[in-house]
Formats: sequence, structure tokens, C-alpha cells
Amino acid sequence: MKITVLMGGTSSERDVSLASGLRIAGALRSRGHQVTAVDTVHGLLSAGDERTLLAGPVVKTTPPDVGELVRLSRSALSGTMQSLAGGAEADVVFLALHGGQGEDGTLQALLDLTGVPYTGSGHLASALAMDKDLTKRILRQAGVPTADWLMAPADAEEVERTLGFPVVVKPSKQGSTVGLTLVRERDALDAAVEEAFEYDDEVMIERFVPGRELTVAILGDEALPVGEIIPKHEIYDYECKYTAGMAREIFPAPLSERETETVQSLALRSYQALKLGGCARIDFRLAPDGVFYCLEANTLPGMTELSLVPQAAAAAGVGFPELCERIAELALVSRGAPR
Repeated sequence: MKITVLMGGTSSERDVSLASGLRIAGALRSRGHQVTAVDTVHGLLSAGDERTLLAGPVVKTTPPDVGELVRLSRSALSGTMQSLAGGAEADVVFLALHGGQGEDGTLQALLDLTGVPYTGSGHLASALAMDKDLTKRILRQAGVPTADWLMAPADAEEVERTLGFPVVVKPSKQGSTVGLTLVRERDALDAAVEEAFEYDDEVMIERFVPGRELTVAILGDEALPVGEIIPKHEIYDYECKYTAGMAREIFPAPLSERETETVQSLALRSYQALKLGGCARIDFRLAPDGVFYCLEANTLPGMTELSLVPQAAAAAGVGFPELCERIAELALVSRGAPR
């Protein structure tokens, strides 16, 4: 197949996207596919560009600062147009973008106009899953437990009365826990909300659910082995996700057969309720009372060396190159189907 891999972008997850995209490109080439790598900011990546990026740490321990993202966004238009032009010549466009317009349905809608199959969910599902407020409303309607929440602005008195402390404050349309803060006391609420607003125009305040961190990858209609994440920090934050040794991931998770079936069923129900497609990842907390609370859905989950979906696939006996190929093939299967 001729496959164009789109990566980079201008979201706070740019570094993660580059790491995912470069690894995906290499894996697909190892399976014999003709792969073109494109950064949606700068355009086509040459073999030399790829070697330069791979020579250093692609993912830093902290996300890019807001000023850098603004600078990058000014040069993004030409790169995005080149991305679409390159994608038009491909059999499949493999989306290795995370966050921002690469994951919120914007790019998906443009690709729909080209008629070229692309990986992941369609534009509507992408937009729904990116918006954490809408996601939680749909999950509740589908009977999937999710923690109570409020949308900012909300003063400390309302938060304490409605949710109680501690709470998690996070941008409503971001991933990789960028801009997220665990707030234990009411005096720290305003600062946390202000920080989250640096990354988004909407901020969610969510009741903190203590317990075990679990994740379920969905590949097509199949739930892969459940994973458990044990981070060094209390929250599975950006540093824990992308710094080697900062988290321990266990696949399959040490759950009973009944618990495994329950959380996989909830993940599939979430996937279907949000109309997701291709490969997605659904994250949960298993509370002390035995309830699985859905945290969020990821329509374009990370594919770095430390990412969770490749580990789940490996636990199912699927190597990384095969995983990438299967994701591309799922896009081909959906050709002509409503997205």
C-alpha cells in the first residue's frame, strides 16, 4: 500500500505525535509498504529529516509551551495543505496526530472531502470524543459510569458542595493530561482553573476517583487485553506517560475474569456509543467500591515506545508492525462506509 503518515501538528501533544508517527512509518516500511512521512506544520519529511528527529529525544519530559505552539500554528497552513495533497495520492492516510485540529474532527472533515481512507474515527466521532463534557454526557446516556463533573466557571463553594474535594481540573479538549491538576483544597482551585484555560477555552472540574488506573484498547470490534498503569505520581501525568521508568504497565491487568469482562464490555459500549472507528483506547478507574468509572476516550492513542496500545496488542500476540498494518487495513475496509 501507499501510505501517508501525518504527524506533528500544533497541539500540546506535538512531540508525542512526532514520536508516534516516526515509529509508525518505520513499522509500516518493515512490512513492505511505501510510506511518506509528513509533518502537518512543515510538510514532507525527508529521510534525513526523519534521521535527525530520531537522533534525539523526540518527546520531552514536559509538553511544548503555549508560546511555541502559537509560533508553530502560524506556519501550519502550508504544511497542512501539503499534507492533504500528499494524502490524495495515497491508498490510506495514517493519522499519527494527537490533540488539536488533528484529532478534534477538523482534519478528518477535510480528508472526507478527498475521499481517501484514513485511520481512526470520522469527523463527528472525533469531535465528540475530544470534548470531555459531551463524551461524559453520551457515556451516561449509554449506561457507562463516569465521575460527576462541573464546567468552569464554578466557585470553590459550588465545587465543594456538588463534588467535594479533591477534584481534577483539566482542559476539556486536550489529551496526555496536559494542563491537568489534582486539587485537594479549595484555595488551590482558581490557580488550577487558570492554568487549564491556557490550553483550552473550556475547563472541566471533575470529582477525583481514587483507585486503580486501567485501560482498554479497541481494535475494530475487538477489545484487547486490559492494562493496568501504576504511575510514580498519584496521577498518570505527562511525565509518567512519556518518561521511561516513571510508570509500570501490566498487560494483562491482574483482574478476575468477571472484572475483565465487565471493563471490556464497558469499553466496547463506550466505543459504540461515541461512534468510534479503527483503533481507540478507553481509560477507566476501578474505584474501591468495585465500580469502573470511564475517564475518557482516545480516538488517536499514542504509539510511542512507551504507549499503551502497542503493549495491549503485544499481550494479544500482535507485534507493532502488524498492529500498524491492521489499523491501516481497517481504514480500507471502511472505504465507502458512512464515517
